[in-house]
Amino acid sequence: MLDLLVRYAHDHGLTARPGFKPKRVRWALVFDRRGRFLNAQELGDVGEKRNAGRQFPCCPDLSQPEMKAGGVGCRHFLVDTAEVVALHTKGEVNAKLRAKHAYFTDLLKSASTVVPELAAIADELGDPTTLERIQTELRALKAKSTDNVTMALMDEGLGFVADSEAWHQWWDDFRQRLSQKRAQKRRAEASTTNRMRCLASGALVEPALTHPKIEGLADVGGLSMGDALASFKQDAFRSYGLEQSANAAVSEEMAAAYRAALSHLIREHGRRLVGAKVVHWYSSEVSQAQDPIVEIEQGDAGDDDWEDQPITEREADADAQHRARKLLASFATGEAGDLLNYRYYILILSGAAGRVMIRDWFEGQFGALRDTCNAWFDDLAIVHRNGDGLARRPKFMAVLGALVRDLGELHAPLVAKMWRVAVRGEAVPREAMTQSLARSKVDVIQANPPNHARMGLLKAYHVRKGDDFMQPYLNEDHPHPAYHCGRAMAVLAEVQRAALGEVGAGVVERYFAAASSTPALVLGRLVRTSQFHLAGIREPVLRQWFDNRLAGVLAQIKDRVPATLTLEEQSLFALGYYQQKAARLKRESDDSTVQAPNT
Repeated sequence: MLDLLVRYAHDHGLTARPGFKPKRVRWALVFDRRGRFLNAQELGDVGEKRNAGRQFPCCPDLSQPEMKAGGVGCRHFLVDTAEVVALHTKGEVNAKLRAKHAYFTDLLKSASTVVPELAAIADELGDPTTLERIQTELRALKAKSTDNVTMALMDEGLGFVADSEAWHQWWDDFRQRLSQKRAQKRRAEASTTNRMRCLASGALVEPALTHPKIEGLADVGGLSMGDALASFKQDAFRSYGLEQSANAAVSEEMAAAYRAALSHLIREHGRRLVGAKVVHWYSSEVSQAQDPIVEIEQGDAGDDDWEDQPITEREADADAQHRARKLLASFATGEAGDLLNYRYYILILSGAAGRVMIRDWFEGQFGALRDTCNAWFDDLAIVHRNGDGLARRPKFMAVLGALVRDLGELHAPLVAKMWRVAVRGEAVPREAMTQSLARSKVDVIQANPPNHARMGLLKAYHVRKGDDFMQPYLNEDHPHPAYHCGRAMAVLAEVQRAALGEVGAGVVERYFAAASSTPALVLGRLVRTSQFHLAGIREPVLRQWFDNRLAGVLAQIKDRVPATLTLEEQSLFALGYYQQKAARLKRESDDSTVQAPNT
């Protein structure tokens, strides 16, 4: 995995030098060539409420051990917060903050040997009158004390010191001086040699004592300052007397490279999945339109009204033909052949106590991913609740949301497992089935519209367990009696509505939960009661139609009415009920000669 991340950093031209990393900067302090302050300017999407600023790809950055070695007030160079650079803070400017500001300006003076203009800028930032002007402008712009600030020079145009490479070697030399004492101490303590085999490159290297932190996991348990992928503090995780990250030996260069890759993937391609983030990439470029992962995440994207519209048979046929034409065209150009040989890589990450938690890691061929993506949607396919075509393909988060009342109730291991179900073709876990079943019962009892993703997941559970009879639509030849018991429940409810109309808490609301767990105890009594309901239907044709329908369903059960149903069988009951109800609604819209009850 580390080797692949390093390769990603190199292939995408990411800054992977130790002591450097990309940073987003919201504000620029503009100076003229003689170092006089001119104004403060907003960077990035100016005026936008959520403006994150402009990203500078190669900014100076110190590790925590280097900052400790730097002494009191040690700060980063060129880019820092508004309170450090300009003492712009809501609270009191205390001695600690003044020490940081002084360290920052001292770095500017020191770097003036390679960028002469920095000496005058440092003097300006040390002048109380100039600082007051800067603070006034930042307050007028509503800049936060924690926003990043950098310096710009106005000449023929606006030039940013952070964009220049003139200071890079000076910065490397500065970092080397910070690390010199620590390195000497480590060499003195080593019994033989401190060179080890790098886990990322395989070369013999001096391992980095600490690794740079990965950013972007603060919303899934991580820290805002970043989290360490390799961190060793407890004796139980150390071997052979090795200290800190020497227990996972990686050179400083390789650590910087994997940090650059992982931070970039999280920032640009990371997607939050309830307590975890998924990042993925391919061995070569894949467009968003060709990306199966995007398809799984988005499904048939649209608003709520769009989701309520089923996919008609004509639309399904047109979509299949369109996909077939695209596939044939890609084979003709050779594009599909290349894609099938690509590799995909997927990481599921979260943060915990300052450490990066790798929840899952898997890789494989693009062709296999394409197949499992298609299988995911095929297995989830379910008739629309109104019976007129299939429900639209759900996005992945909709499937997760179908398991619980609130997404906060989901836990990371189940999310990671469901992701494997989607992209690896694994079986739907029993936990997901039982949660979907429980929520589907609530929907029925409370007369809520059935949730398509929830019912589709119940169907997928049985399909992936080898139930070849389970189809998107009603299957009157399904062999399991539990399925037909659910169908019977739907027909009995229809008979009651035809005879009595809407009666508030009817057969379904009162008896569905009991019938789905102990059908032999409940269905017999409901069938006997239905004879009174049938007698109350005035239209002879309609009465006979319902009588035949109920008899047909009961004939499938015969004398096999189960005394009790397991949870798996209860899910079959729920599917039978749902598909029978959808079939009845479809029949109502199509049948122009026999009118079923209008409910």
